[in-house]
Amino acid sequence: MRFVLFVIDGGSNTATPGEGAAIDAFNERLTAGNHLILAAGIAEPNRATLIDNRNGLGAITAGSLFSGPEHYSGFWIIEVESPEQAQNFATEGSLACNRRVELRPFLG
Repeated sequence: MRFVLFVIDGGSNTATPGEGAAIDAFNERLTAGNHLILAAGIAEPNRATLIDNRNGLGAITAGSLFSGPEHYSGFWIIEVESPEQAQNFATEGSLACNRRVELRPFLG
């Protein structure tokens, strides 16, 4: 089963040195268990571009769909054996990055 863990940030979009070390250790744990597919930080919402080309609309707008103070600042894509294992990793990831995370299963 595959899941994505979105990191929710509300501030600087950067980790402190201690958080960075904890994130590295968490990534190593995921890698060692063959659970990590991909992990990355992503740019803040003001660097996003929203594109809507449904029915050939061709609308391109600077910024994110979401306008609140919180935003996604990174993610992990993991492979696990159960939803419970995914939730356990999400709990560990939240602790490592010192932020809330959102856990979603892949469909299909």
